[in-house]
Amino acid sequence: MKFISFNHNNTEKFGIIENNVITDLTGKISDAKSLKELIKIKKINDAKEYAKNNPGNISPNEIHYSPVIPNPGKIICVGLNYSEHVKETNRTIEENPVIFHRFPESQTSHLQPIQRPTVSESLDFEGEMAVIMDEGGKHIKTEDALKHIVGFSCYNESTVRDWQRHTRQFGMGKNFEKTGSFGPHMVLAEDIPDYKSLTIETRLNGDVMQNAKLSQLIFDIPILISYVSKAMAWRAGDVLVTGTPGGVGFKRNPPVFMKPGDNVEVEITDIGVLSNTIKDEIISN
Repeated sequence: MKFISFNHNNTEKFGIIENNVITDLTGKISDAKSLKELIKIKKINDAKEYAKNNPGNISPNEIHYSPVIPNPGKIICVGLNYSEHVKETNRTIEENPVIFHRFPESQTSHLQPIQRPTVSESLDFEGEMAVIMDEGGKHIKTEDALKHIVGFSCYNESTVRDWQRHTRQFGMGKNFEKTGSFGPHMVLAEDIPDYKSLTIETRLNGDVMQNAKLSQLIFDIPILISYVSKAMAWRAGDVLVTGTPGGVGFKRNPPVFMKPGDNVEVEITDIGVLSNTIKDEIISN
């Protein structure tokens, strides 16, 4: 089952999309106003039952998609988590995961533009799988980690490469406004019996740039969840972005960066296709 966040008639809402029809759940399940709130009160099953008994009537053509979780408390990202990407960046595999963070303001959504900032022409694609968490808390054991996943989605963790290289810290290159695209929807974890069987692919203007199996993750998802939980508690709606495969633009010869008018897609089997165009930032006075 697929859950989405969206804007309809200038109001932020969330719901379930099935057979290309949206059931609006906003305020219908224990007064939850967002998908994050629904996860927090553990009412996913109630939402499924509501949608079954109250089929929706909103067309996707009537909405603007929002990031799956528009307001996560934290977005934890993982770097260098596929061996081909480690190799192409001339790095070595680390003993522990490479962790950095995004802020909610850096996100955009399915069919909305990814924004190329005015200060750079080095906007690179990074197709990744996103994991949406429940109220898991701290010190989660690896063997228990999958129990705390609510669902999966696609993420384009677009990076401003020259700003990423300003210092050893990744943060500035990863947090430009409207560069991290998240969507189109959340597929429930119960509908993905084995995430390692999934394939992720990134396409730029129809050309395949990245392709890998989720089984190729160096640090798999339970390890990542457990590792992060030693430092900070997983809360409802938190997002884990699991790393990008080899094939990124800045390591190609010549480098390939996204430019205005381009279309970029991230597809994960059994989850969906996240699609965005690229537009230049417009500075308003």
